[in-house]
Amino acid sequence: MGNEMNILLEKAEVLIEALPYIRRFNRKIIIIKYGGSAMIDEELKQNVIKDVSLLKLVGFKPIIVHGGGKEINSWLSKVGIESKFVNGLRVTNEETMEVAEMVLNKVNKDLVGLIEANGINAVGISGKDGRLLQVEKKYSDGADIGLVGEITKVNPKILFDLLEKDFLPVICPLGMDENYKTYNINADDVACAVAKAMSAEKLAFLSDIEGVYKYADDPSSLISELHITEAKKLIEEGYIKGGMLPKLNNCIDAIKKGVNRVHILDGRIAHCLLLEIFTNKGIGTAILADQEEKYFKES
Repeated sequence: MGNEMNILLEKAEVLIEALPYIRRFNRKIIIIKYGGSAMIDEELKQNVIKDVSLLKLVGFKPIIVHGGGKEINSWLSKVGIESKFVNGLRVTNEETMEVAEMVLNKVNKDLVGLIEANGINAVGISGKDGRLLQVEKKYSDGADIGLVGEITKVNPKILFDLLEKDFLPVICPLGMDENYKTYNINADDVACAVAKAMSAEKLAFLSDIEGVYKYADDPSSLISELHITEAKKLIEEGYIKGGMLPKLNNCIDAIKKGVNRVHILDGRIAHCLLLEIFTNKGIGTAILADQEEKYFKES
């Protein structure tokens, strides 16, 4: 009986620890960029959907932005189209765009189904719906990479309308230019643009990295919280390299445009969203405005 009571008390402590965070972020908008292994591994996928469902049920206003790169690669291979990349961006011709749009819409509706199975009303949209994401052609260091879009304008009305009606929006990264031509968009860019346009309280990136390391190859140098001046200093001093560099720059830009906190999380860790948002220690890296107080406590 003693052990059972201790387990129950531990559960109660977890709920009490979460209480101030639930109070602080109640009715606040949180954008979740969903990608990496958490989109492929079925168990991780279920955990992420449960996390987002819980956020919705305790009073948050979550919005999911998803990618689909691995699925697009798989389907391109099936139809005999070679995947090409320039500086990490997919070269997207008309043929590739057709496959990408079909795959992204399938991924989108699969996620809606999983969320609905948890008792949450969800609506899947792309950046084409309601002119949510308006784009122009993007070039990579002057190179023509085809139908890849650079976001020029976000019209978040459709998202505010869905949130007001208690729906959870799920966004796939497609947009249109002024001539209504469809473009593929980097999902990180979509998440940042939407977060800025909606002045979101939080933006969380789920990927296959633990967070920001001061020393790229040293996991023990994981940084739990960074003010943007500290983040800029790390970049200027050459500590941030590779794929983390554009991601961290996106985070800094989002903070400058009104997002209070940006989280970089390892989506391979079960329930990483809940651990980061609802516990005193957190598990990833939080980037915050200089005037914001750091609040993760060292144990």
